[in-house]
Amino acid sequence: MKPLLSLADLVAKPPPLPTDVVERAKRHLLDTLGAALAGAATPATGLAGPGPAPVWGTGLTVAPREAALLNGVAAHALELDDTGGCDHSGAVVVPAALACLSLADRPVSGAELLEAVVLGYDVARRTLEACGGYAAHNQAGWHSTGTCGTFGAAAASARLLGLDSARAAHALGLAASFSGGLWAFVHDGAASKRLHAGRAAEGGLTAALLAASGTSGPGRIFDDVWGGFLRTYAGADADPGALTRDLGMAWRISRCSIKPYASCRSTHSAIDAIGGLDLHAGEITRINVRLSPLVAGMCGGRDVTTLSLAQLSLPYGIAARILYGDADLAAYAPERRSDPRAAELMNLIDLEVDPEMGGIDEPALTVTTTSGAVRRARVTDPLGSPTNPLSDERLLAKFHGLAPGRERLVDQVMTLDTHPDARDLLSRL
Repeated sequence: MKPLLSLADLVAKPPPLPTDVVERAKRHLLDTLGAALAGAATPATGLAGPGPAPVWGTGLTVAPREAALLNGVAAHALELDDTGGCDHSGAVVVPAALACLSLADRPVSGAELLEAVVLGYDVARRTLEACGGYAAHNQAGWHSTGTCGTFGAAAASARLLGLDSARAAHALGLAASFSGGLWAFVHDGAASKRLHAGRAAEGGLTAALLAASGTSGPGRIFDDVWGGFLRTYAGADADPGALTRDLGMAWRISRCSIKPYASCRSTHSAIDAIGGLDLHAGEITRINVRLSPLVAGMCGGRDVTTLSLAQLSLPYGIAARILYGDADLAAYAPERRSDPRAAELMNLIDLEVDPEMGGIDEPALTVTTTSGAVRRARVTDPLGSPTNPLSDERLLAKFHGLAPGRERLVDQVMTLDTHPDARDLLSRL
């Protein structure tokens, strides 16, 4: 069976989800909502007209497609949303799913919503893996959240709309026409990065709605043909087998990370590594960071004049952890980014690009102290990764720090699989 049809069958007729996958989906849903509520202040709300779908945390309601866009932008706005999916699957899949929920004319159980979210994460990540994986696709200049996330948003929306296999295939085929996003923002901290999440959410929902109305999508979108997604976006790096490998058995949401820090995921290992050495600023003479060409290109900048640039700066992340004991959102406040001590520390950091390191290999730190001692550290499983997950206490602390006073929302999300109608979530947002 063609990969597109296999994915469509999964969306239309998914197998029962394992309990641990459902629990993981609740954690990622809660984390995405917290990130979005904190990032809800955005001038993009001026783009929207009236409708039934909430723009989370604002009191506004807009048309569902506009809600998917705006909530996707908000979820990714502060660089606190999850990673390791398409890459930022939560900021794409969750806004699309909840916008779709606002269209439902029947009760949609919490279990159904979680199922749709899991399917969205799965299809989005599989699409990225079929492009050769994160390093190959992003190093080529594509921002995978925008290019691959659209398919995940379409999958989640198609499931909630109750599309059969044929129409789910059309939805996924149409999603390719809404795919896009480039890493050009890395050079000046432009806002386009956060727009990619919102546009992918909007595009995936639009694709599913078009398919539901009878619009056809290309049936050979994942085939090796001229104009096919993989030939166009991945070329020689394409691995089409990844679309269906262990399909319905190994759920890709289990590979995703929840961020403890308000910065690009590629800075987190270095932040953990320097934190583990427990050094004060006055003890440090030099910090050498050996890192891959991809990580250096994404996160080697030292300009912290804007929040977006600072969140992509590995040197600033290290300096923040030393000075402030954390790299949470408070560490990226304007007064802390402009702290002269941070600039002094960043001047002590040398970045050594190692062409032998793989694209997303974690950096290795060597620190020379004022006493002449040399300390080395490298963290291969940073906090928040699937192999070193946030504790429930830390997850809830992160959420309450971003969205205080929303205990009822927490309770509802963490018991969502028992709720008969997930549409109640919308009023809490």
